[in-house]
Amino acid sequence: MKLRLLLFSARIATAAAIAVAIAAPAVARAPGETVTPNFQHAISNIPGKSLVAVVVDYAPGAASPPHMHAKSAFIYAYVVSGAIETQVDDGPKRVLHAGESFYEQPGSVHRVSRNASSTEPAKLLAVFVVDTNDRNLTQPLKEGE
Repeated sequence: MKLRLLLFSARIATAAAIAVAIAAPAVARAPGETVTPNFQHAISNIPGKSLVAVVVDYAPGAASPPHMHAKSAFIYAYVVSGAIETQVDDGPKRVLHAGESFYEQPGSVHRVSRNASSTEPAKLLAVFVVDTNDRNLTQPLKEGE
C-alpha cells in the first residue's frame, strides 16, 4: 500500500512538473534568442527517460552563447525556417537550412549556434531524450571551457 501511494505521488509530481514546463512562457536567454517549451513526456518503454522539445527563435544575427546540455541529453535539432550556423564539439562549422537537421551526443559542447542571416529570422526545433529528473537542460559555458 505504501509503495502504491509513493508511486502515485511520484506520478502526480511528474505530471505537475510537465504541466509547468509546457505552460511556461517563452524565455529570452540571450539577446535575440527566445526558447519556448513545446512538448514534454515520459517515455513509457524507457524508464527514467523523457522526450522534451523546445523551439528556439533567433532574430536576424542573433546567437546562443556556447553551451552544454544535460549530461544525459541526446539532442536532435531540426531547422524549421531560415538558416542556422552550428558547431558541435570540435567538428566543422556548418550552415543548415530549413528542412535540414543535426544531432548532439550526450556531453557534447555546442560551441556555435546562431542565425546565419543578418536580415531574416530563423527557427530551430530541439528534441531532447533526457533523464526525466534532469531539470537544467542548457548550461552556458564558463570562460575558458
